[in-house]
Amino acid sequence: MLTLDAAIDQMPLLAILRGITPPEAEPVGRALVEAGIVILEVPLNSPEPYGSIRRLARAFGDRALVGAGTVLRPEEAARVADAGGRLVVSPNFNAEVVAATRRAGLISVPGVFTPSEAFAALDAGADALKLFPGDAISPKVVGALRAVLPAACRLVVTGGVGAANLAAFLAAGVDGVGIGSALYKPGRPAGEVAEEARSLVEAARGPQARG
Repeated sequence: MLTLDAAIDQMPLLAILRGITPPEAEPVGRALVEAGIVILEVPLNSPEPYGSIRRLARAFGDRALVGAGTVLRPEEAARVADAGGRLVVSPNFNAEVVAATRRAGLISVPGVFTPSEAFAALDAGADALKLFPGDAISPKVVGALRAVLPAACRLVVTGGVGAANLAAFLAAGVDGVGIGSALYKPGRPAGEVAEEARSLVEAARGPQARG
């Protein structure tokens, strides 16, 4: 199974499937994995999120890192694990959620916005950090954070990131970019998701993406 490091190194894009339903999960997941995106996140404010996580993990767990987003309460981490998910992503930093995630044997990626939050999350045991919301910062902020964060810290930016600005964020030093509505919107057919995914993968792999 893919580790977080291996998944990010393979493709620095995280698909945020907010609003997906269980019947859509497998065809959309297949479109993403075949395009090269191997981190699949189902936010818990989606319809029947644990059902979608279960279907994605069953179908693609050997090729992709599947998990949940918008995880706000400690008890949700165990439910993600029960569904077969291995990744817990939050929009905020909550030490209890990080601890519950680690107890469940899952990968913890809390959301942070300031250096204080970033270091508090790392001290609590976070495996990586999610810089959120991305559209409220510039790539220069990433460079400033990189100067003080541990070199081994994995940093992902989400929120308002798409083909137009993902290269700038990658060049500034983030390890991964979470893509939401630019990639998937509720009801978008798998074929359209595949087209968007291929375009984003091409942008991420382009020579300009790494500066």
